[in-house]
Amino acid sequence: MRKIKGTAAINEALIEEMRRDKRVYCLGEDIGLYHGKTGASGTSAGMLDEFGEERVVETPIAETAIIGTAVGAAMFGMRPVAEIMHSEFLATCAEHLVYGGAKGSLNSHGLPVPMVVRARFGGVNPNMPIQNENCEAMFCNTPGLKVVIPSNGYDAKGLLKSSIRDNYPVLFLEHNAMYSNLWEVPEEEYTLPLGKAEVKREGSDITIVAYGFVVNRALEAAEKLAGEGISVEVVDLRTIAPLDIETVLTSVKKTGRAIVLHEARKTGGYGGEIAAVIAENAFEELKAPIIRVTGADLPVNYPPTTDDILIAVNKAMKAGGYV
Repeated sequence: MRKIKGTAAINEALIEEMRRDKRVYCLGEDIGLYHGKTGASGTSAGMLDEFGEERVVETPIAETAIIGTAVGAAMFGMRPVAEIMHSEFLATCAEHLVYGGAKGSLNSHGLPVPMVVRARFGGVNPNMPIQNENCEAMFCNTPGLKVVIPSNGYDAKGLLKSSIRDNYPVLFLEHNAMYSNLWEVPEEEYTLPLGKAEVKREGSDITIVAYGFVVNRALEAAEKLAGEGISVEVVDLRTIAPLDIETVLTSVKKTGRAIVLHEARKTGGYGGEIAAVIAENAFEELKAPIIRVTGADLPVNYPPTTDDILIAVNKAMKAGGYV
């Protein structure tokens, strides 16, 4: 293992897949050069030099054109990886992603549409306060579209490689904070399965179901609570569409308590769907009400903190008769 930034993990996944399969190419705004670095997120280092302009394609500031081009290329046998600079801009090209990509495949009797759409999201950026949108719930209601949200660099690399190899559209959301942090990533090649959650920490008293960068906040909280004698199990969904219901329910039925954690706003957030699945399938095993810990219902995103998680866990434990 060596420690590398999240940007480097994404970069390695892209380069490895482009070397492996000549049908893979990348397109997006400023992916060649941006403010002295390669790509707005810094994830395309060295790609233009190695693969040239035919496979590292600079585009106009036109998200609709980017995704429309990717859909057409995928239908004709290419494997495009389209980068959308900020996740809120996905709304401008949703028609092509949803109806051209995901539903286009379904309407064509399963025609392969192997494309990945990458977008950065999350965190609090004082310079661009509205450009942190958590839009995952909007796209989880789209049949035929996979939605992947890694919590760390190791998962990001393995999941991105699997996404590029998948034969159908994948929306791959990358948290801003994940980019700059250091993560343990092996040098040898590996992939991780889509649609499969991972138990990041085993526990017996309460389950935290989370996805995205806040999984790391859950792990921090679990470590603190262990000192208080509370055993927390942390389930990282990694892919939220399709949802790995089996892993979630196995954990909740074991612990009897559940907290659903995500960075997006509570109202209309995907945590409501997760909570509903738990309530429908594990109600008799629950010792306390399901609690959602989320971002605030505000125009500017403010993600939940470790303290927010600690408060929720203690509330759930008291409600469940924990002594």
